[in-house]
Amino acid sequence: MNKKNLPKAIRPSGVDTGGADPMRDATGPATTAPARTAIVATEKISPDAAETSPERRRAIAEKLVERFSLWGGAAGLIPVPFVDLATVGGVQIQMLRRISKIYNVPFSANRGKALIAALAGAMIPAGSGLGAASLVKSVPIAGAVVSALAMPTLSAGATYAIGMAFIEHFASGGTLLDFTPPDYRDFIKTQKRKRSSRSTASHV
Repeated sequence: MNKKNLPKAIRPSGVDTGGADPMRDATGPATTAPARTAIVATEKISPDAAETSPERRRAIAEKLVERFSLWGGAAGLIPVPFVDLATVGGVQIQMLRRISKIYNVPFSANRGKALIAALAGAMIPAGSGLGAASLVKSVPIAGAVVSALAMPTLSAGATYAIGMAFIEHFASGGTLLDFTPPDYRDFIKTQKRKRSSRSTASHV
């Protein structure tokens, strides 16, 4: 057949993504609402880890932790006992995922959940306080008070302290594989006191 008679190759048209952010696929319906909103809210502040100075990277990571701690506090408002704890945990694991990305550290959800659980256990009596505060929500009158005051404060403080511990570890060159929760017990307590002091001062 003469090449002149052959039909022209049909070139596929570009796929219209509608301007969607490809990272939004990672925050689909399976993610709890507070955690998903926190991810979307902080997506724009993630730097290229290879092109950001250590000081700038830390500043961005600390800003991210501040935002996630607010969402941790919001998750503490959920009135259903233990559902609130699960949602707070979801916020914390997504926070860790974002911090890992900032520091270009390989992330594993299973490893992250185990480390966060271990850190929560290291925050005694703070960790046990979260469980007790969640359980009290089943009591009609006392539950309303806890939902409005105690639980959001505890969950926000725990989320902040956990985030700061991972920032400290990653900034020193560590990874999830060599993170040892007991080593950060005192650091966690110090961070919780600092945040509590700032929160008190801001309300004065």
